[in-house]
Amino acid sequence: MTKQEQILKNTIQRCRERNIIIPTYKQMRNPELIPDEIKNDLKSIGLWDLDPRNLFRITWKNEPVKKGGGFGKVNYLELPSELTGVKARIFILLGKYFPTGAHKVGATFGPLVEKLVTGKFDPTRQKALWPSTGNYCRGGAYDGYLLGCPSIAVLPEEMSQERFDWLEEVGAEVIATPGGEANVKEIYDKVKELIADRGDEIVNLNQFSEIGNSLWHYAVTGPAMEEVFESEKIENQRFSGLFLTQGSAGTLGSGDYLREKFPQITIAAGEASQVPTMLYNGYGGHRIEGIGDKHIPWIMNVKNLDMVVGIDDEAPMRLIRLFNEPTGKSYLEKLGLSEELGEKLNHFGISSIANILGSVKMAKYYELNENDCVFTVATDSMEMYQSRLAEANEKFGKYTETQAAVDFERRLLGIGKDDMLELSYYEKKRIHNLKYFTWVEQQGKTAEELDAQWHDDDYWKNQFAKVNEWDEKIEEFNEKVKKGEKNASRIF
Repeated sequence: MTKQEQILKNTIQRCRERNIIIPTYKQMRNPELIPDEIKNDLKSIGLWDLDPRNLFRITWKNEPVKKGGGFGKVNYLELPSELTGVKARIFILLGKYFPTGAHKVGATFGPLVEKLVTGKFDPTRQKALWPSTGNYCRGGAYDGYLLGCPSIAVLPEEMSQERFDWLEEVGAEVIATPGGEANVKEIYDKVKELIADRGDEIVNLNQFSEIGNSLWHYAVTGPAMEEVFESEKIENQRFSGLFLTQGSAGTLGSGDYLREKFPQITIAAGEASQVPTMLYNGYGGHRIEGIGDKHIPWIMNVKNLDMVVGIDDEAPMRLIRLFNEPTGKSYLEKLGLSEELGEKLNHFGISSIANILGSVKMAKYYELNENDCVFTVATDSMEMYQSRLAEANEKFGKYTETQAAVDFERRLLGIGKDDMLELSYYEKKRIHNLKYFTWVEQQGKTAEELDAQWHDDDYWKNQFAKVNEWDEKIEEFNEKVKKGEKNASRIF
């Protein structure tokens, strides 16, 4: 028996002992395919419970309840013109109804499961290392716990206290690195140190380079957006735009799916104006928790982008108060916002508001109208940022109606078309080439593969075509767990 076969045998035994069944991508995309026995199990399980059955709740279609929910339509909201100030219809998928309250449980599912079912990760002796600027390590620690895999979370020390508290609750080893959201290199430096110290006791699951991250969004998020569009569109309406802050570029994998379905779509990636890496090869620091920067992720298909949009980090930090303070919501209701939507504004975390702002800027730039539909996502909700509201109250004092009016007019209705760049062929290539300095010089990738990402028309197509292959491997793995077969070699 080879070492890889022994690891796979260990993994199968761990899953058998803990009654772990792994969902397929097609089940996460279409929960109606989930077996009835698992749906019955979920009736007594809370959305955030540390129960292996919650792996089947890694989907946009969870019933929006805290416990015992089934599955239904995609969770999303349409933002009215009274709020956005633009005529285009803006739809935002809601990450709040995933376990942990963020869709990163999907982004971490692919990288970990792909190694588990092929004998490249031994949960009986190795730890999963999750380098992150926030939600990725939360999703990884959660998925790891459900899959019987211990985890190490590495994230900047300036992230919200709620993140650190939650990670400790699930038993992850937590390591804080210097700086904040923009200090990605410091995370990489710590990862190198850990690998040097612990060797093969850890497996690095870097969200910026693991294709399983964007593959999940290609297979699940893209189809979810398509489904919402098909259910909401009326005569002559177009799927015109997709806006997503760059982050790990995982969510942008949905754009590769949507480009196949809607070839004329415009896809924009956003970043903080304070750290204009894609815009101007710039650097610095910012406060939009949930997006990384100062480098270009390996898994980012830059050729599939049409535009880069900068978001001033002051805007979402002001708007979290408008959307969540009672005075702010009351002011918006006076302007015509429905009370029902007002009660759901807490579904938008800091990066989610940045996604809304980017969608508005995109709609203004292209002069989109009632026939245009723009999509984005709310990665998480305000559940992980209550400390930021407390900090704002301490710094600025009680939120007033005057301040609400200023924030609404200036930060939302008054948002302009600054820091926006339509990408020519060579602008795209400039951004793509930035990968060299991080990934080839520092992280061991090859210039040959970097060139293939740009010049080989089939490179990205082949990456995303692996979805069906992984589903077959997951199904075969589950059968081995169920049947207890001794020979695990056929999984490869």
